Amino acid sequence: MRTYTIALAGNPNTGKSTLFNALTGLKQHTGNWSGKTVSLASGYYEYNNSRFRFIDLPGTYSLFSNSADEEVARDYIVFEKPDVTLLVLDSTALERSLNLALQVLEMTDRVIVCLNLMDEAKKKGIKVDAGKLAQRLGVPVIPISARNNEGLDTLSEQLLLMCTGSIRTTPYRMKYNERLEEEIAKLETELKLIVGDEYPARWLAIRLLDGDRKLIDTLKQKLAASDRGGMIYGAAKALGSSNR
Repeated sequence: MRTYTIALAGNPNTGKSTLFNALTGLKQHTGNWSGKTVSLASGYYEYNNSRFRFIDLPGTYSLFSNSADEEVARDYIVFEKPDVTLLVLDSTALERSLNLALQVLEMTDRVIVCLNLMDEAKKKGIKVDAGKLAQRLGVPVIPISARNNEGLDTLSEQLLLMCTGSIRTTPYRMKYNERLEEEIAKLETELKLIVGDEYPARWLAIRLLDGDRKLIDTLKQKLAASDRGGMIYGAAKALGSSNR
């Protein structure tokens, strides 16, 4: 039986853990992330002859490495490269949840958006056009109510289709002013020579231009671990470009 890894990401209080519990039941394990005080929850779920390993990432409002939770969630998505990142959004407060969604879409194209708490949205008279949102974001958008087990079969089907390569996405990517886009493109080109397609070069370029020192250190460690000494020099060169 093939096992696929699914990263669960979302703001606090979006029902992410409720979804995790609904899918994995008693097949869970809790520990700590390596070298961190942040807790790690993982669990398994079987569907249609396939096995999903869910990793419940810490709930965060952003992925800018302002806290240990943000750093853990960000590094897992970028460097561990799960088969799918499942974004759990609060249907009653999309304007708050979409900030994190846009950041994740910069990092990976293997994303499914889960509109949770649809039952609460209905009670409040809030209508969400999942189809139109999917068109705008460029990834599947699935309405669910995790606590009522509504929409979970559709979600499972979409997860399997994406894991097996049957779904292609065109994630929405933020566009910046002309000068910044030129800087991003230049640094992205340099980074592609270093990391190839292993990591998201455009996202890395944006973070390096923003002076994300923790990400720079992690990237150097990853390159060193893969015994690409020459690329460490390249990473330093790219960093120099970002500080011009």
